[in-house]
Amino acid sequence: MNHNKRIKILTGHFGSGKTEIAINLAIEEAKAHDKVALNDLDVINPYFRSRDVEGELKEYGVELIAPKGLLATADLPIVSPEIYRVLKNQSYRVIIDVGGDKDGATALGQYYNDLKGEDYELIFVINANRPYVSTTEGVINTIKQIEDVSRLKVTGLINNTNYGCEHTTVENVLLGTEIAEEVSKKLEIPFLYTTLSEKIGDHTQGFEALNNINYIKRFMTLPWEK
Repeated sequence: MNHNKRIKILTGHFGSGKTEIAINLAIEEAKAHDKVALNDLDVINPYFRSRDVEGELKEYGVELIAPKGLLATADLPIVSPEIYRVLKNQSYRVIIDVGGDKDGATALGQYYNDLKGEDYELIFVINANRPYVSTTEGVINTIKQIEDVSRLKVTGLINNTNYGCEHTTVENVLLGTEIAEEVSKKLEIPFLYTTLSEKIGDHTQGFEALNNINYIKRFMTLPWEK
């Protein structure tokens, strides 16, 4: 699969780590393109949202599209109309961070008519340690629910199975890989790669033997880590 579409949409179960991946993808795009926008479409999770690292994104040249001012921290299902500007401007590379599960994908569905004719990919992020997506059947069921409400088809899979840097094991990552491969085979959706924190080697040995790994930087922090 050509994982280089102009518009990349990240979705997955709550706590899958899709926001971290969306931020990293946006930064990578900014290294090669002049105009890159990250659209925070997560109206579900008030704790892990790309709008919380707006300052860092700006340093990398990434434009954040999200509610501004007091609305930025409001726990309300608010989306910014600015997304229409970058979706139709072919000079922009666009990353869309969608809220978890079918409830989050409902917000994405309102852009169906604007996206269906565009050069996009919809990527489902798997963290097999999360409830409801710890089995192949659970992942398939969640994907179908997201496709139903968004009216868009998932085009790629990323395995982001982890317990954080300190507790993730090779066996745990391989479990996620196995599930991703099974889902890929059953739904005929390409399995793109596995993501790991760039700091994973500081805590656990053996990860260098894994294949098809994309190391990412961690930007989001838990409330008790601040």
